[in-house]
Amino acid sequence: MWHLRALSEPSARLRGVSPEEPPAAEQLALIRTTARKAKPRTWRGAQLAEGLPVARVLVDKGLLHLDQFFDYAVPAAMDADAQPGVRVRVRFGARVVKGHREGGTLHDGFIVERRTESDYAGPLAPLAQVLSPEVVLTPALLTLCRQVADRYAGALADVVQLAVPPRMARAEKDASPEPLPAPAPPEPGTWSRYATGPAYLQALARGDTPRAVWLALPGPHWPAELARAVAATLASGRGALAVLPDGRSVARADAALTELLGEGRHVMLTADAGPEERYRRWLAVSRGAVRAVVGTRAAMFAPVADLGLVALWDDGDSSHAEPHAPQPHARDVLLLRAAEERTAFLLGGLTGTVEGAQLVDSGWALPLAAAREQVRAAAPLIRTVGDADQARDAAARAARLPSLAWQVTRDALARGPVLVQVPRRGYVPRLACDTCRAAARCAACAGPLELRERGGTPSCGWCGRPAADWHCQECGGFKLRAQVVGARRTAEELGRAFPRVPVRTSGRDTVLPSVGAAPALVIATPGAEPVAEGPGYAAALLLDGWALLNRPDLRAAEEALRRWAAAAALVRPAGEGGTVLVLAEPTLRPVQALVRWDPAGHAVRELAERAELRFPPVSRMASVSGPAAAVAELLALARLPPGTDQLGPVPAGPAGGERLLLRVPPGSGAALAAALKSAQVARATRGGGEPVAVRLDPTDIG
Repeated sequence: MWHLRALSEPSARLRGVSPEEPPAAEQLALIRTTARKAKPRTWRGAQLAEGLPVARVLVDKGLLHLDQFFDYAVPAAMDADAQPGVRVRVRFGARVVKGHREGGTLHDGFIVERRTESDYAGPLAPLAQVLSPEVVLTPALLTLCRQVADRYAGALADVVQLAVPPRMARAEKDASPEPLPAPAPPEPGTWSRYATGPAYLQALARGDTPRAVWLALPGPHWPAELARAVAATLASGRGALAVLPDGRSVARADAALTELLGEGRHVMLTADAGPEERYRRWLAVSRGAVRAVVGTRAAMFAPVADLGLVALWDDGDSSHAEPHAPQPHARDVLLLRAAEERTAFLLGGLTGTVEGAQLVDSGWALPLAAAREQVRAAAPLIRTVGDADQARDAAARAARLPSLAWQVTRDALARGPVLVQVPRRGYVPRLACDTCRAAARCAACAGPLELRERGGTPSCGWCGRPAADWHCQECGGFKLRAQVVGARRTAEELGRAFPRVPVRTSGRDTVLPSVGAAPALVIATPGAEPVAEGPGYAAALLLDGWALLNRPDLRAAEEALRRWAAAAALVRPAGEGGTVLVLAEPTLRPVQALVRWDPAGHAVRELAERAELRFPPVSRMASVSGPAAAVAELLALARLPPGTDQLGPVPAGPAGGERLLLRVPPGSGAALAAALKSAQVARATRGGGEPVAVRLDPTDIG
């Protein structure tokens, strides 16, 4: 066990803490904790607790070289409240004065253990305050956080900060509702469309732990199917947790659960609820009052009692990757929970990822999919328009949309709304020279020029500088043309073409949850497509497929198929006239997978290529980026496991520095994480220097 010795004394001196008088904040904290017993004691002479006078504390520092527990003395006045799992406030960096530890700075922390004695021979600083007697860091949650920190080479305090929401005193004072009895097992409902769907629900209701990768059929039924899986788990007397990528999908699952089970059997954990209400709901889960949770990424740590099922919807969505250190992915966290807590597992989506295909290929999970006749009955008709078709089409050359798109839109508007998916937001997000077609760049920072509104002045998309006097560096031309057309420009063009039809837009600034069943043109960017009420959209146009397929990323094809399928799944089945037109080269693999509606086959082929190239998820990777000298220093200190491959370094981007990838064979991921963490600790203890960003399992590996 590591303890703070030499670091404590100089830190106290530098901060000018007086050894004779404790700070006023600490005096007030001790007065509050001792007033209840009517035995106020001085800070220096406070009596220690009997039996277990030592508290082992996780201090909320978030620094890798301080990723350890620290021992503190427990005053007798705090004995009852200072239990494992509660929040406390402690002094960090205290110095020894006349046999006592004094000074230092106040930090929040969590008690993880009470002990009879400490491994540290010197005097211990006392706990400054028990912030709340509420046990929020349970042993199971602490174990999970430790596993996540080890997997991602991060600090335990950083993971706990992600797992435990900030304290709201008023919410803690409110009593949680009494838990409701287990409901009856649900009927299979639309799960009967899947060959093994009813059997999966029955296994959950029996208390078994089936593991499945679920390829959901297109259409509006997946929220109700997810709700039935949660209800079947509750029927066995266990808890359930479902994590979805965004608030709109969580709201759909919440509505389905409420319709199936009524109020009071589940809570919804999203940021939209606000800090206090979210903490109140989290406490209801932590106290065991509610045993089912649906939520966004942060809900992956929800402390559900007697957890029986962890479910993840659409694991390919980038929202499942936490942006804060150590950047865990919800899929990996739920896999850790399924293994540690011995729960059932359900990975669902309209398409499959290579990670899901690997779970099936390894035998860890079984596929849960419908037969081809069910797929044909549920999917819309998919039609394609390739580059050669558009080149021969006069309408496509004049108005960007081929004749077939105009015809499909005109026919569909007679039956209902039409969805138009545009890969780029804005008006004209990319401009080019009208003469030589060279991309138009900012003279100051070389960023791409864009047009934000009709008739406006071109400006830089990076620095915002206007470019009214732009001229082409290649040919000297002064005229600009649209290289990429955004959602707003598309809405304007379609509005002029169909003047009697309302046009609605949905994107980053304003995301529509749903639209009516009346005829309308709905222009949306990927991921912001609203649900159409009634039978769904009459048709969908998926424009500029090249913008998704040409992204310089290993997941470009997988992501394009996922975006297309999400939009196409909102369209009526082909038997009801639903048509989807995708503007992309029809010979490409993801386009063919969409036409056949075979996302599972696409994922299997992607996995085979990853295995041949030794790319994730077949191997484990780490991204290391920062200044060149700092990256080299980290690599020199790291004892990388045998068989580590180094890919790079390459320039890290406009910010400068470099980035390299470290690749290890299967089974060496934990050793790679430990080596990089140790190297980071070694750099920090030497004095740090330029920071280096380390990320395990990066989502963007190029």
